[in-house]
Amino acid sequence: MTAIQEAQERPRGARLPRSARREQLLGAAQEVFVAQGYHAAAMDDIADRAGVSKPVLYQHFPGKLELYLALLDKHCDALVEATRTALSATTDNKQRVAATMEAYFHYVASESGAFRLVFESDLTNEPAVRERVERAADLSATLVSKVIAEDTDLPEAEAKLLAAGVCGLAQITARYWLSQGREIPRDEAVRLVASLAWRGLKGFPMHPGDQAQGAEADGGTPDAADGRTDSEAAPE
Repeated sequence: MTAIQEAQERPRGARLPRSARREQLLGAAQEVFVAQGYHAAAMDDIADRAGVSKPVLYQHFPGKLELYLALLDKHCDALVEATRTALSATTDNKQRVAATMEAYFHYVASESGAFRLVFESDLTNEPAVRERVERAADLSATLVSKVIAEDTDLPEAEAKLLAAGVCGLAQITARYWLSQGREIPRDEAVRLVASLAWRGLKGFPMHPGDQAQGAEADGGTPDAADGRTDSEAAPE
C-alpha cells in the first residue's frame, strides 16, 4: 500500500506510533521526490501526500534536505545489502556474477523508482548527498573486490578496480535497459550482461590451490589465460 492509499484510508492527522508515522512520511516523500526531483518538491506537497499537517512533518524532519538524506540512506543501504546477499548466495563465481547483475536490475526495476534518488539525483552538488552515493558505490565494490581478491592473485587495488567495473556495468546497463522500456525480458538482459562480465573475470588466474581443485573437478588442468581446463580447451 502506498503512502497515498494509507492517507486516504486514515483520517487526516490520525495518531500513529512514531516509527509508523516516520515510515509513512518517508513513503510520501519518496513518491514526491521521485516524481518531481528534489528542487521542485515542496514540504507542502509531501505533507499533503502523507495526509498530515506540515507541523507534523516538521516534528519528524527539520527540513527538506534531512528528509531527502533519510531516504537516501535507506535506499543506499538497500543497494549494498542486495549486493552482499547476491555474493553470499553461492560459492560459484559465475553464479555470483549473475546474482550481482540481477541485484542491480531488480533494484532499478522496482516500481517505486527509488533508484533515481541514488543514481539520478538532481542534488549531487550537495556534499552530503554525494558522500552517501559514493559511499554506497564504494561499499558495493568493496564487497565484490573481496571475492575477486580471495580467489585470484590480484593485489587489492587491482581487485577493487575490477569490482568497480563490475558494479558500474551492472548499474549502467540496468538503467539503460529500463530506459528502453524493458524491451528485453529482465532474465535475458541479466544473462547477457552477466555473460559479458564473466567472460572478462574468468580470464584472471585463480590461486594455485583453487586451480588444482578446479582441475580435479573438471578432469584437466586450468589454463591461466582463460580459466579453462585442458579438457575444455580447443585442440591445436
